[in-house]
Amino acid sequence: MRAERRKKKKKWLRWIGAIAAALLIGAGVFAYSVYHNIKQTANQMHEDVTWKSDKRNEEVSFEKKTPISILLIGVDERKGDKGRADSLIVMTVNPNKQSIEMVSVPRDTRTEIIGKGTKDKINHSYAFGGVEMTMATVEHFLDIPIDYYIKVNMESFRDIVDAVGGVTVDNPFAFTYEGVYFPKGKITLDGEKALKYSRMRKNDPRGDFGRQDRQKQIIQAIIEKGASFSSLANYSDVLTAIGKNMKTNLTFEEMKEIQANYKDARRRIEQLHITGKGTKINGIYYLLVPEEERLAISNKLKEHLELKTAS
Repeated sequence: MRAERRKKKKKWLRWIGAIAAALLIGAGVFAYSVYHNIKQTANQMHEDVTWKSDKRNEEVSFEKKTPISILLIGVDERKGDKGRADSLIVMTVNPNKQSIEMVSVPRDTRTEIIGKGTKDKINHSYAFGGVEMTMATVEHFLDIPIDYYIKVNMESFRDIVDAVGGVTVDNPFAFTYEGVYFPKGKITLDGEKALKYSRMRKNDPRGDFGRQDRQKQIIQAIIEKGASFSSLANYSDVLTAIGKNMKTNLTFEEMKEIQANYKDARRRIEQLHITGKGTKINGIYYLLVPEEERLAISNKLKEHLELKTAS
């Protein structure tokens, strides 16, 4: 039962991480009437880290629309410790191609932990060295610059879905999951139902790929709600939910520039998939990602970031 709860939590963290970033980039929230509330929330979210990517030859320019990358860290924070990273998602944003690419890095991926000098599960980097070590390790693994991060705490984050008044999706087939029936066709979901809708996998003929498509539906639905954010009567509830559950090294001014210059990237969201082989080393389970698989994903992200690819 405990293992099942952990499994569900990991799926939820991957989902909310993607939603957090998509909402941040896609939302047109800077109308004058809500400006000061948003600025206050952005300041609440901001967290200084001593980080500068080693893989950037030139500085990011929002005005020139430099494609950027954001690491989403889904954290299970518990009282008395710094928490643990249960989800790592890298998102590249290219306003010139009007697209976003997202890849979830499996938490059990065995790789070098940068700054620790050992090989371990990639998500252990957060427990060893917090956000900075996690960014450095993911950057090394994918061989792309990691420019920014968004750290998401799963506690109460589903409030965002409720705060925007729910989301509407087009369900391709009817199914029942955890006692809730989801009919075929257009359905409106609150936060709890959206979570369950995104979790179902076993009854989907496409398995995990079908589940990811449902996650993408929900993300896109929230982005559309975010695009008319200032018209929401309960925008303050959305800001409260975001402020409580997200931390980022992006400043308020940077968020404004991203919203102004990168919002067209929300037109297309593509999900990439990392595959590997599970094995045990000294009794501990790891996912071993073949070098050709790692290189293929790395090159795909580099192309989207308009960087030189490896041969």
